[in-house]
Amino acid sequence: MNSNPKIVVLHLKELIYTAIFLSFAILLMILLIFMFKNNNKKKEEALGTYKPGVYTKALSINQSPIELQITVDKDNINAVEFKNIDDSISVMYPLMISSMEDISKQIVDSQSLDSITYSGDCKYTYSTLISNIRSALEKAAADS
Repeated sequence: MNSNPKIVVLHLKELIYTAIFLSFAILLMILLIFMFKNNNKKKEEALGTYKPGVYTKALSINQSPIELQITVDKDNINAVEFKNIDDSISVMYPLMISSMEDISKQIVDSQSLDSITYSGDCKYTYSTLISNIRSALEKAAADS
């Protein structure tokens, strides 16, 4: 019986680091699961439930007031448009009107702000308009 004992050396520092790393990984996975699970429910509940009416958002471009108007019924966004736009705005900012027409068509067709596409050369105009449309739609969202 020739038995050779095998000796295993465990460093306590390595065990502690491994335990901390594993606990952080498990915590991160749990947080990601809850985060994505809750967001999907909120989006499904909010989609297509509006208080019917006309909602406005006041914008100021170069000290000229513009009124963004959104018309919704219970389940749909019917129109997104500018009201009371000054001629100087349309001359000084020609992308503003064409961008709004494009955004309005995309929103009415898809009933969503998430699927709006645009070219890179007017991304700031689009992002400004989309953020203002989003804030006006928050007013229109039905309280659950």
